[in-house]
Amino acid sequence: EISLIRVQGSGMIGVAGISARLFGALAKEKISIILITQASSEHSICFAVEPDAAKKTQKVIEEEFSLEIMARQINQVVVEDNLCVVAVVGENMRGTPGISGRIFQALGKKGVNVVTIAQGSSELNVSIVVNKKDESAAINAIHDAFFINGKKTLHLFLVGPGLIGGTLLGQIHKQLNFLEREYALDIKIIAIANSKKMILDKNGISLNNWQSRLTNSTDAMNMQAFVKEMKSLKLSNSVFVDCTASDSIVSYYEKILSSGISIVTPNKKANSGCYEKYENLKSIAVRMDVKYLYETNVGASLPIISTLNDLILSGDKVLKIETIISGTISFIFNSFDGTKRFSEIVREAKEKGYTEPDPRDDLNGRDVARKVLILAREVGLVCESSNISVENILPEHCQNAKSVDEFFVELQKADAYFEQLRSDAAKHGKVLRYIATLENDKVRVAIQSIDEHHPFYSLTGNENIIAMTTGRYKEKPLVIKGPAAGAELTAAGVFADLIHVIN
Repeated sequence: EISLIRVQGSGMIGVAGISARLFGALAKEKISIILITQASSEHSICFAVEPDAAKKTQKVIEEEFSLEIMARQINQVVVEDNLCVVAVVGENMRGTPGISGRIFQALGKKGVNVVTIAQGSSELNVSIVVNKKDESAAINAIHDAFFINGKKTLHLFLVGPGLIGGTLLGQIHKQLNFLEREYALDIKIIAIANSKKMILDKNGISLNNWQSRLTNSTDAMNMQAFVKEMKSLKLSNSVFVDCTASDSIVSYYEKILSSGISIVTPNKKANSGCYEKYENLKSIAVRMDVKYLYETNVGASLPIISTLNDLILSGDKVLKIETIISGTISFIFNSFDGTKRFSEIVREAKEKGYTEPDPRDDLNGRDVARKVLILAREVGLVCESSNISVENILPEHCQNAKSVDEFFVELQKADAYFEQLRSDAAKHGKVLRYIATLENDKVRVAIQSIDEHHPFYSLTGNENIIAMTTGRYKEKPLVIKGPAAGAELTAAGVFADLIHVIN
């Protein structure tokens, strides 16, 4: 614990004897100086003393320089309390480039503000003054930077331990020993919160009993308090995982990233909202040197966004994207081969859990539009949802049904309409697919008839697929295809993003 005394003023510049008078006066009163630093401009001198000597020190200086203070050649003496000194000491610091850089980078990543610095010409000691409340964070950050011996710890704060979040925690639990043994990586779950309750333990939450701890927790979920606690801990390699579909959680993303905490999320709301917010989140992540990863926004665990970004970073130019990125709609149209009525297939998809409780939430094309909007932005288009042309799969009388049961009644009435679309395509050797297309800076989502030469023709089950035509893949598009629906696959994609945060 120290207090910092700052003496400054324009009357100090180029005046001989200021330092001698200052420290001579303090020596007479037997005031011990812990640390001294002076700017080369000679405009100010800072030094640290014991807190209980701060007021006496201030009085001694003001008496010694009373005339200069009256003449405003020297400003009023400034005392800063509640500070501490962290000293990094070592013989091998001498002549080793980058030591100070590693120290201040480590502190910056943890959001620790450095008040002042002192380094002797021997290079054996770098002393840093920080706020007392940041003492532990500063020591932990420097310790991680120099003494971790290759082992890294990822500190995870998760909101939304439902189907995807709960599956993710199960996958992490199974892989903990493998990750530590093979990659010297430890994952600590520091906080878990659902819509009602939250638990937080800076020493880590056991994945053997997190459900019972959360159920029995007396702490009500409060996102503002959750973020405040996450920021105050200032743990190294902290990552916030949002496994919800909540707009309110998304509203905290900017604050979280600005605190030097990475974000991993399958929640599409942030990236499919207004373009300005999307761009701001990405720029904050770059500025704060943290990760903002959302591979599972499009195609669950399929490496679509990362592949697209790699192509662009390596200088390739995207000319056209075609994609089927809804496992639900993929299943419906892949199954619509004339053996079953369209309404029967939609009901089957609902029974299998592929659709939302109201299948119209899938069949209106809005989820597909959100995903292709994200892809368009990743390509570099300044694009809003209003710029996307979306064809609703359903006739109007199906859209306007008052309940889900009534919807299925209306959908049966539309079976003849869908069968006509299918049979017209089949006459020309084609099949129906619901495809999102990005080309010439325009984005369209619509039912299309495609023949056997199209890469989407032989799609089966609930597979997602994307075909990217680029400057390098012009003759034949780059195709990524695979199943993408289900909590296991989405959680696996989130897990992969978590590993990328630290590697």
